Amino acid sequence: MDHEHTAHAHTGHTDAAQPGATWAVAVQATLHCLTGCAIGEVLGMVIGTALGWGNLPTTVLAIVLAFVFGYSLTLRGALKGGLDFRAAVRVALAADTLSIAVMELIDNGVIVLWPDAMDAKLADLLFWASLAISLAIAFVVTVPVNKWMIGRGKGHAVVHQHHAH
Repeated sequence: MDHEHTAHAHTGHTDAAQPGATWAVAVQATLHCLTGCAIGEVLGMVIGTALGWGNLPTTVLAIVLAFVFGYSLTLRGALKGGLDFRAAVRVALAADTLSIAVMELIDNGVIVLWPDAMDAKLADLLFWASLAISLAIAFVVTVPVNKWMIGRGKGHAVVHQHHAH
């Protein structure tokens, strides 16, 4: 997915409320986060489940890959925007850490609490339904977090401070 961040408003460097912190901007930033998280989460769960791993190592792999893919999408955009690798890594860490962490906490929390979801296999409808629903719930919870962060010049607002059009 080639996400150029063109739909986002640009924001400044202060901690005061930012004019670009609309719900639409927060939804767009959260969709970006969801994309990376979902790729990593699904890949980790598929790998762990296919290899017959237990719930804990599979969940850890899914979370690690969610962060890797979440950061990598932002990193790619920052590099395309002209930042050197080190600066791009700093931007990705600043932009996505809280968003990915909230998304993963909610997503995995729903899966853990959903009866039998942790034991579902790849061929089970429960595996895919619980994953899709848990990611949707995580998205809904993470949007206000991103709106709050962008409104303070944090989160995805950091990406836009460095993005070249």
